[in-house]
Amino acid sequence: MQLWVGLGNPGPQYALNRHNVGFMALDVIADVHRFGPVQKKFQGWVQDGRIGTERVILLKPATFMNESGRAVGEAMRFFKLTTADLTVFHDELDLAPFKVKVKIGGGTAGHNGLRSIERHADAAFRRVRLGIGHPGHKDRVTGHVLGNFAKSEGDDLTDMLGAVARSAEWLARGDDVRFMNDVALAQQD
Repeated sequence: MQLWVGLGNPGPQYALNRHNVGFMALDVIADVHRFGPVQKKFQGWVQDGRIGTERVILLKPATFMNESGRAVGEAMRFFKLTTADLTVFHDELDLAPFKVKVKIGGGTAGHNGLRSIERHADAAFRRVRLGIGHPGHKDRVTGHVLGNFAKSEGDDLTDMLGAVARSAEWLARGDDVRFMNDVALAQQD
């Protein structure tokens, strides 16, 4: 069993924020792979399903970004999972918009959701970094991250989320390189 966590903030006012792209990714994965209904558990929203032969639990913490680790820790303890079973989808300032990269472990780069998860699990979890680009100056980061995607970015956002969902079986199998390659190729079409 694997636990896939999408980071974001709850509430309709945050739905289209760049910071909520992790929530968006899980929603599209759940739809494409026909996951079960949403249930309220572990201080968040959970969906259960299969991607290929792997059972995957999708979790969107309802604790707000800065406390995401509380929900993640609770789900990991309940299912008796280790950090090796955890994948976190999150926005990444240091990647060009709509680029997707996967890495195991690493720092938080100031991302409070990742920092919170590290307080409840060690840092060696898999991260699916969804590029939102940097606004150019550190004083503009908060407004950029908490700002909505522009209407002109809608097609690129849809393409990225669709490519992530369609290629998710490679992630479930543990083939991160094939996942990244397939996503990149899909975005070139």
